[in-house]
Amino acid sequence: MTKIAVTYKNGEIFQHFGHTEDFKVYSIENNCISDSGVINTNGQGHEALAVFLSSLGVTVLICGGIGSGAMEALSEQNIKVAAGVKGDCDAAVKDYLAGKLEYTSVPNCSHHHEHGHEKKDPPLSLENSFFKPVNTVH
Repeated sequence: MTKIAVTYKNGEIFQHFGHTEDFKVYSIENNCISDSGVINTNGQGHEALAVFLSSLGVTVLICGGIGSGAMEALSEQNIKVAAGVKGDCDAAVKDYLAGKLEYTSVPNCSHHHEHGHEKKDPPLSLENSFFKPVNTVH
């Protein structure tokens, strides 16, 4: 069984991994969602969130913006990341299962205010995000 976590707020993908208060965690069997539920983070920080997700058995994270420190912490926990994703959580997981999301390796941060990063994060774009839609032609 695979577990996928999505940063969550009111059914939508929350856009700042390190500040997320909730994850929606999906259990996947035979490439289908078998169960899901919202889990509160209890206010944990970037590195603690990676360990928290790992303790739940999560192997894939879908999120909005994410910085390099959080990306490194997730990598250390063997969690793959699809970042730069917006919109409905359930739809994003279905897109992932359908092979419509793929990964890159460049951190991003989707917000535009200062919050203690050592350097400014680049603005969110498809060129600097973990998430890129797969081009499909019908």
